[in-house]
Amino acid sequence: MTTDTDTNASAAGTPAPAESATSVTDARPPHAAAHLDVDRALEAVLMVADEPQSLVHLATAVDRPVSVVRQAIERLVADYDGVAPYGGGAGAGDGAGAGVGDAAGDAVAPGSTTASAPASGRRVRRGFELREVGGGWRIYVRGEYDDVVRDYVLTQNPTKLSQAALETLAVIAYKQPISRGAVAAIRAVNVDSVVRTLLARGLISEVYTDSETGAIHYGTSDLLLSQLGINSIDELPPISPLLADGAEGFHDGP
Repeated sequence: MTTDTDTNASAAGTPAPAESATSVTDARPPHAAAHLDVDRALEAVLMVADEPQSLVHLATAVDRPVSVVRQAIERLVADYDGVAPYGGGAGAGDGAGAGVGDAAGDAVAPGSTTASAPASGRRVRRGFELREVGGGWRIYVRGEYDDVVRDYVLTQNPTKLSQAALETLAVIAYKQPISRGAVAAIRAVNVDSVVRTLLARGLISEVYTDSETGAIHYGTSDLLLSQLGINSIDELPPISPLLADGAEGFHDGP
């Protein structure tokens, strides 16, 4: 019902009370990374990423504009490579990492494979690198340390594969090249950590990256063939005789 007071207020040009956009925005809970240093937040996300992450994906993960994430990625690349970043770092509010503004004269030579304890203001070339692959970014072991990591995984850390790892390895062996998502769909479980384990053991390798989806496709490695004592994946035993033919029905339980 409209009163005389409402009519007069409208005629006088006084706007009627309305819910402001600010109140709606304020009702949204803050993003987990809203008050974190963007460089370190990206670093944490990239440390657990199993596949290259696009700038858009990373920007969504840390709740920052793509332009800010692109600059942060450049700083991280320079930081890991032991060279001075672009123009020095800014504060966390500007999307820059702390402590990445050293002078170019203090940089470690890019070709160096050794690094002593850093002096004040000196950068260190890390044993890992942030690399762009297939339109995305991911942290990899630096090439010159591959042999060290391989020796550790194969000889100094000899643990048996879990049942989940064996099943995932079998799927990859018989369906390669295959993406991690496709393996997960076949096994109906998340296989992120298992694939990471198989990669670390050198039993599988990245065959190629799909140019449209960015998904990495995996295949078995020469190391697996040598472990199995075969020369080619074609020598794997046929799997069909091991599968139930359904003549007596299928059972979900054991």
